[in-house]
Amino acid sequence: MKIIKEFKDFAVKGNMVDMAIGIIIGASFNAIVNVLVKNIILPPFSLLSGGLNFADKKIVLRKADSNLSEVSIDYGLFIETFLDFLIVGFTIFLVVKFINKLRLKAHDTKDVSVPTPPEIELLSKIKKLLEDQNKIIAKK
Repeated sequence: MKIIKEFKDFAVKGNMVDMAIGIIIGASFNAIVNVLVKNIILPPFSLLSGGLNFADKKIVLRKADSNLSEVSIDYGLFIETFLDFLIVGFTIFLVVKFINKLRLKAHDTKDVSVPTPPEIELLSKIKKLLEDQNKIIAKK
C-alpha cells in the first residue's frame, strides 16, 4: 500500500502532469519540425542540387527480384533525420537560453525596471529590523 501512496503523491504533486504536458508538446513540436524540414528546408536544397531528393538516396545492396525484396542503406533518410535533430536541438537551445535570460533578469536585485513586490519589501524590512535587534542584544 505504501507504493500506491507514493504514486498518488507523485501524481498529485504535478510531476506526472508536467511530464505528460511536456511529452505532448514535444510530440507536437516534432510534427512542426518534420514539416519544416521536409517541406521548407529540403526543397531549396533539392532545387540548388538539381532536383536531388534526399529521401530517395540509398545504396542498394541487393536488387529486388521475383523472390527477394530489395536490401538497401537509406542514407537519405538519415540526412533528413539528422537535419530534424539539428533543428530541434538548436531550437531547444534558443528556448532554454531565452528562459535563462528571463530567470537571470528576475533574480537580478539591482534591476530597477521590475518593481519589487510589496511582500518582498516587507520581508526585507523585517529582516533588517531583526538584524538590528540581534546586534543590540549581542552588545548587552
